[in-house]
Amino acid sequence: MVDLSVQKRLAAEILGVGVSRIKIDPSRVDDVSGVITRDGIKRLIKDGVITVEYEKGNSRGRWRERHSKRKAGHRRGQGKRKGVYSARVDEKLMWMNTIRKLRMYLKWLKDHKVIDTMMYRKAYRLAKGGAFKNLPDLKRYLQHLGVSGVR
Repeated sequence: MVDLSVQKRLAAEILGVGVSRIKIDPSRVDDVSGVITRDGIKRLIKDGVITVEYEKGNSRGRWRERHSKRKAGHRRGQGKRKGVYSARVDEKLMWMNTIRKLRMYLKWLKDHKVIDTMMYRKAYRLAKGGAFKNLPDLKRYLQHLGVSGVR
């Protein structure tokens, strides 16, 4: 077997690819072995004796299939989850949604004269301080105080 490492290296430099991607036509090995100049290598490239193999890539077919399943809600069950719920959902967003709901409900109660301004302010401050976990918790608190019309 003829050593063509010099020719492969020169061809790789000329073509701007790695040595492993350079392919030489097996029937024309004798022609290539005698060439040691850049001009000679360029001529062989032009003649099609030395070629470049296509770059191999990773197939995205499996990824696409998995991605479409996940978009539909599949492959997202308990067994796939790592970490607690708060690791998967932003805690600040959860808090914002909760406090907005509580404040909107308190405002509705005040506007409909179910609670007075003093009660509104007190419940508002408690909500801000995190005293209520959710809306039913706030409703239980108001019912405990004897506020009628809480629904």
